[in-house]
Amino acid sequence: MVKKLLLVLAAAVVLLGAVIATRPPGYRVVRSALVAAPAEVVYAQVADFHRWDAWSPWARLDPDMKTAFEGPASGLGAVYRWTGNQKVGEGLMTVTAATPPRDLTIRLQFVKPWEQTSTTAFTFVPEGGATRVTWSMSGSFDLLGRAMTLFMDMDRQVGPDFEKGLAALKKVAEARAPPAPAPAAPAPAPAR
Repeated sequence: MVKKLLLVLAAAVVLLGAVIATRPPGYRVVRSALVAAPAEVVYAQVADFHRWDAWSPWARLDPDMKTAFEGPASGLGAVYRWTGNQKVGEGLMTVTAATPPRDLTIRLQFVKPWEQTSTTAFTFVPEGGATRVTWSMSGSFDLLGRAMTLFMDMDRQVGPDFEKGLAALKKVAEARAPPAPAPAAPAPAPAR
């Protein structure tokens, strides 16, 4: 009887391993929003980590969160470190590529509650008199991460936070945008 139970258990482990092996090796979460502000204004809110508290969806999750900044004030080489409660964990972000005001790439490293490194990217594309901001995050899974995808979906986990963050970024950037120029007055009619 014990031998049969061990065989069933071994078969279940092999089956679970096969199912986990078919899970995606990585993830990509993407959200975008149209912001009625010039790309330079929107880019400035993202490239300067000091400004993230005004729009980041995670900034309000822990009022006692400790933050630290290193390197330049904004752009390439800027670093943002945080330590907080279980909702925000511990980690750091480093700007690894910056082409103002078109794009910004950040290495996102979580230390707690688990170790994970992701690439976060922002693009800022002029669209009419506004800017299309796209926020993405991608990374790869180890074996445990692949197993966790049986029970969780990164897009469902992170996507709503990106949507909240983009809505807040839109509000902040639009408030800082210069007013639209007034329409030109019509030319006077020629005298007869």
